[in-house]
Amino acid sequence: MSGLSQAEAFARIRLLRSPNIGPVSYAQLLARFGSADAALEGLPDLGKKGGRQYRPAKRERIEREVDAVRQAGAKYLFHDQPEYPSLLAEMAGAPPILTWRGNLDLAQKPCVAMVGARNASVAAIKLAREFANGLAGEGFTVVSGLARGIDGAAHEGAFPGTIGVIASGIDIAYPPQHADLQERIADEGLLLAEQPPGTEPRGSHFPSRNRIIAGLAAGTLVVEAAPKSGSLITARLAGEAGREVMAIPGSPLDARSQGCNQLIREGGMLVQSPGDVVELLSGFDGVPRSTFREAVAEEFAHAPDELAEAQPAEIATLLSTAPVAVDEIIRQSGESSASVQLALLELEISGQLIRHAGGRVSLAA
Repeated sequence: MSGLSQAEAFARIRLLRSPNIGPVSYAQLLARFGSADAALEGLPDLGKKGGRQYRPAKRERIEREVDAVRQAGAKYLFHDQPEYPSLLAEMAGAPPILTWRGNLDLAQKPCVAMVGARNASVAAIKLAREFANGLAGEGFTVVSGLARGIDGAAHEGAFPGTIGVIASGIDIAYPPQHADLQERIADEGLLLAEQPPGTEPRGSHFPSRNRIIAGLAAGTLVVEAAPKSGSLITARLAGEAGREVMAIPGSPLDARSQGCNQLIREGGMLVQSPGDVVELLSGFDGVPRSTFREAVAEEFAHAPDELAEAQPAEIATLLSTAPVAVDEIIRQSGESSASVQLALLELEISGQLIRHAGGRVSLAA
């Protein structure tokens, strides 16, 4: 496992599967304790400081998961392994552990995400397939989410140079109509999942999947999308991460084109051919030409050597069920960033805190 012992790998999986542990708290716990094994030992004390009794995930549950991953023909990928995609690692709240099947080298090549409507028009599906084929021919890996419509067409056009990111476990085909396509991606391309095996997709899993799609790629191309769609969520996540946001314009008379036209109006790059995408993404240096993005709250790194002074109960009084930026809490409290981050971590572990996109937090309802 590239320098990672089996015992530490097992402890990391157990840590991430423990109650109220997400990507941010996982990273903070590793930074604070130095290893997942030590973090698991320290969790009950942190939970007690947050006012709740805490028990990590049971070993037997993780043993069953590891066996299920093996039975599915999949492997684990950890955030600090050299094979972990570098652009995804830069994403705020990147998944600490992924499971995968296929050709992991595809994630090391220049990637472009292609997303769009599930109920796409015939013309848009044909266009998506042609764009994906052209981009794959130029050496790009095409990333999408295996949904019906544009996603499926993008995967089909790019074979074998395509990555499918799913909202379920690595052993669950979703949507069922794409079971054969998902298996083909696992055989010829690369299939990635964040959820444990056996997990059926839920509504909350799809935004998480979308952040992986956006994070893997230097740019996201929206082919056809309604004004309120998951495709626009992916585009916004790409914009927030400082990646290129691109859209193919469409007729204002078709509701399925309004999302793309809106993206262009708000600063996304208008593209009309695969060559336009190649021009924008070749040699991408982290400075997109598109201006479609929202300000992201500043991330404060956890400094384990600083003494924590803020108490979880005191920080909780500054919070409500409305999400607020962590840097605003630090300003209002007058405490050090490390102190506040530790208090927030203790609140999260005790189940009292929810983390949101853009470095924001709220009290659990």
